[in-house]
Amino acid sequence: MSSLVQEPKKVKKWMENIVKEEEIEKYLENGRDFIDDTQIESLLAETKNPEPQKVRDIIDKSLSLARLEPEETATLLNVTNPELWEEMYQAGGVLKRKVYGDRIVTFAPLYCSSFCVNNCLYCGFRQDNQLQQRQRLTQEEVKQETETLISLGHKRLVMVYGEHPLSDIDYIANTVQTVYHTRVGQGEIRRVNINAAPMDVDRLRILKEVGIGTFQVFQETYHHQTYRQVHPRGIKSHYQWRLYALHRAQEAGIDDVAIGALFGLYDWKFEVMGLLYHTIDLEKHFDGVGPHTISFPRLEAAVNTPFIQTSRYRVSDQNFKRLVTVLRLSVPYTGLIITAREPAHIRKEVIPVGCTQTDASTRIGIGAYSERQSQQELDRQQFEIGDSRSLDEVIQELAQMGYLTSFCTAGYRCGRTGRYFMDIAKKGKVHHFCIPNAILTFKEYLMDYASPQTREIGEKLISEKLFQIDQGIKPKVEEYLQRIDQGERDLRI
Repeated sequence: MSSLVQEPKKVKKWMENIVKEEEIEKYLENGRDFIDDTQIESLLAETKNPEPQKVRDIIDKSLSLARLEPEETATLLNVTNPELWEEMYQAGGVLKRKVYGDRIVTFAPLYCSSFCVNNCLYCGFRQDNQLQQRQRLTQEEVKQETETLISLGHKRLVMVYGEHPLSDIDYIANTVQTVYHTRVGQGEIRRVNINAAPMDVDRLRILKEVGIGTFQVFQETYHHQTYRQVHPRGIKSHYQWRLYALHRAQEAGIDDVAIGALFGLYDWKFEVMGLLYHTIDLEKHFDGVGPHTISFPRLEAAVNTPFIQTSRYRVSDQNFKRLVTVLRLSVPYTGLIITAREPAHIRKEVIPVGCTQTDASTRIGIGAYSERQSQQELDRQQFEIGDSRSLDEVIQELAQMGYLTSFCTAGYRCGRTGRYFMDIAKKGKVHHFCIPNAILTFKEYLMDYASPQTREIGEKLISEKLFQIDQGIKPKVEEYLQRIDQGERDLRI
């Protein structure tokens, strides 16, 4: 495993060539970005103590699959009545099933490098953290990590990189290609998503060419002053370069993008509003195509990172469930990702209010899959995770809850991305494609990787779900299930 260093002068020179101001300015209005802190704070103040009927009217609008306006989302955030919250939880679940059906997409994160030029106060990878063991995977080590993940049954990865010349665009592109060319028996990774630093349009076009799926950049906090405080140095200190990262990705032809905020840096209600405004601005500039997914990780412990213990904006479990619910109601057609930062019992409680994706068998140390590192080795991790269960354990619990685990990547490979995806999502038709494909990929997992108990529970669930799919497509799904039984793989509707 590479433990590399680079001369400070070379790193500084590299940093000077990253930000392209002209690629920001085209999206500004009168020199301002789309996050107006004062306006958000005013909306949150003006919508306190909402009338129950007004809240129910907003819920009804969500159930029609219409995106909410900022004033409506602020109203939901200010609900205090427990009975109304229960109605909102129920509505979130209804919306999730209406658009996506009873399926949960699973993936694994693959951390490739912990070198970083930034100094984010909340991050274990920050430049000043002398207790962090800096590492970068070689291409052979990427292959080994991928082989381990394939052997567990994974078909999707999100690859994660620090912002540093050692993990520049060439390194990222090469690692993605390495993953796509790795096989273990009949197993393979069919889709690689990327969580990386903001890039200019030319670099993003390279990612498009190597065939990435979704490009993720999380703003962390939308509050301008807080953003400056927690990002004191480095490229990441440039708020607008990060804010418009996904606009540039869309411009480069990457039509599946993902936003997120790190909850615990500032007031959780403000961050929900920021995510909504981000969605609105993407839809405004790109013909209705907003984020494919929204993520909402909470601040977690990291080695030698005292800021985390002192933050006064830590989000309680109750408010976490509430913010996920409001996101589901606010953007009813967009996927929501809950991660292994959360402990198992929280994931089990929050998934039903509207989550569509989750990770499993998660290891976030560099090289942690093939080396079987302990999750206690925090000096090799960006933060501490809350749920280290195996993929099989997570799948078994999801099946017991009535959810199909989906490994489907057909949408990417059949062109159902960007505008096409948004069109079917906004009409509540994602499940027409995705439930049949979820059944097929779930069957593959049960045949190739599942424990006997999980396979028994899963086969029963497939039988139940076959009765719920469109009867016109059911014969084709049953035919494909028989072919999978006979050894074929990667069949899709």
